Amino acid sequence: MLPVMRFPGVLAILLLLAAGGLVSCSNQVKARKPVSYRFEHGRTALLKNGVAYAPRNAPLAVKRAIAAGNRLQGRPYKWGGGHSRHHDSGYDCSGTVSYVLREAGLLRGSLTSNDYFRYGKKGEGRWITIYMRKGHVFVTVAGLRLDTGGPGARTGPRWKPETRQSHGHVMRHPRGL
Repeated sequence: MLPVMRFPGVLAILLLLAAGGLVSCSNQVKARKPVSYRFEHGRTALLKNGVAYAPRNAPLAVKRAIAAGNRLQGRPYKWGGGHSRHHDSGYDCSGTVSYVLREAGLLRGSLTSNDYFRYGKKGEGRWITIYMRKGHVFVTVAGLRLDTGGPGARTGPRWKPETRQSHGHVMRHPRGL
């Protein structure tokens, strides 16, 4: 008998790992550079007085995502906000990202920050990138970050042009975007 057979719990963990049953960041594409915003005509959203404007050539889903993010400006941070009610009085990080993706037609329902490790495709997207780590998620849409945390000292979902470190975050994106 193998020594591992004396510890059935260890065997179960090994079988889950072999079958891919546990979520691991090791097979994900980790962000390596800070998330920074620099306006590029036709490629990135323009931020003016707290309102984001999509590039004219952006896909419809991106325009809808930006419009949804604009509707969240000024809402407070609310733990659990945006999960049980789509239109809520406040939103947490994953409620914010879920709202924007639902309004863009890219998600059904709502996900927690840890659920985003399995959403979409690995890596950085051309138009939309979701950055997640255990316990937090934020999104960039046409190069502009929508976040409830990080630099900027504003609470609740806000468009934030300030640079944010991405160390420890994994990137994913909606298919085709």
